[in-house]
Amino acid sequence: MIETRTTPAQESSFDGPGAISMSQADFQRIAGRVQEDYGIHLPQAKKDLVYSRLLRRVRFHGFVDFGTYCDHVESVAGVPERTEMLSALTTNVTHFFREKHHFDLLSSSVLPPLLDAARRGGRVRLWSAGCSSGQEAYSLALTVLALCPDAARYDIRILATDIDPKIVARAQEAVYPAAERAAIGEPLLSRFTESEPEGDSFRIAASARALVTFATLNLIGEWPVRGPFDVIMCRNVAIYFGDAAQHRLWQRFTSFMQPGAHLFIGHSERIVGPAEARLENVGITAYRVLQQRDGTGQRPDTKGATK
Repeated sequence: MIETRTTPAQESSFDGPGAISMSQADFQRIAGRVQEDYGIHLPQAKKDLVYSRLLRRVRFHGFVDFGTYCDHVESVAGVPERTEMLSALTTNVTHFFREKHHFDLLSSSVLPPLLDAARRGGRVRLWSAGCSSGQEAYSLALTVLALCPDAARYDIRILATDIDPKIVARAQEAVYPAAERAAIGEPLLSRFTESEPEGDSFRIAASARALVTFATLNLIGEWPVRGPFDVIMCRNVAIYFGDAAQHRLWQRFTSFMQPGAHLFIGHSERIVGPAEARLENVGITAYRVLQQRDGTGQRPDTKGATK
């Protein structure tokens, strides 16, 4: 997502001979577009960051200023550029087993009863919402496999989604730098990873990849997914949304979860809005669903990416 660095916004920061200018109006157009399309809030303090991130895109198209770039992005012909703009503006910082306390809770109390239910013919669904380059989703898969090595025999699936199609494609490749091995550790490393021929990278093993389905999804748009989910991880995503979007996001998640399901959020995030009444805190930024949205026990059943 957007980096959290803040710098003073200065109208003349980028003036100079041959400089490509960004006016305050240009910044507001870009911020408005990103807000409308993706729900990402860009405060004034991000103006310098937006300029530096998008300057390459402006030069790539040969535009003389950001106003012309904005015209292009807002046109029908510029729709594909909106994805490029999103990729340029977002920073995908993640690693395996990030916020380890979440995975400890999964291993100790959340997953064991779910896996027992799967062995008896039940259905288990986990969702990594905002999966970035895939480490979170594969960490979920490795946690499942550590407890249930034959998970492929059962109806256990992990949905991994992100708004950026480029980062989703990278996640599907499941190839990571060798430096990330340490975060996985033994015995998972030897059991569920494969060395790449180059020697400076590794790939997540097929047994773990098979549990995960990747898809591009905008969390403020339509959700072509099928619930209910037993576990949803959406960490360090909502902090980039405005208050109203956060309220709606948490409420939508709980409507796709059954009683007893767990929601994990980022360390800087808080549950706010109507969803508070449906969730109880069970750990550090970990919540359990208390009841169904309408009290009837009905499960959401929208067609889509997971079955």
